[in-house]
Amino acid sequence: QVQLVESGGGLVQPGGSLRLSCAASGVAFGTYAMGWFRQAPGKEREVVGRILWSGGTQEYADSVKGRFTISRDDAQNILYLQLNGLKPEDTAVYYCAARRTIASIQALKVAASYDYWGQGTRVTVSS
Repeated sequence: QVQLVESGGGLVQPGGSLRLSCAASGVAFGTYAMGWFRQAPGKEREVVGRILWSGGTQEYADSVKGRFTISRDDAQNILYLQLNGLKPEDTAVYYCAARRTIASIQALKVAASYDYWGQGTRVTVSS
């Protein structure tokens, strides 16, 4: 049974930073990829980035490339999303997700491709 619990969201000024955490139980074995998504009010859930569990290959959305970084602590089964250079348009609820089986690069950009989701953590970027 996979359980994902996000934390670390909050209110931050433009240009600021946050680190989001996703405590993941049950993902050590049999997980193909994990992703970070976000959903702003009135918008569809969109991919922020994803990491392949074996090998650690990462990919990011163009809108966050160079500003956001995924990392993980294997000992504690925590997935992180470091958010730097935050902009008001980054305001959203951020979710982590896990997929069990192999999928294409394109499929991993789609929320419906993931099997498990956390409850989300809200990030608000405002002065």
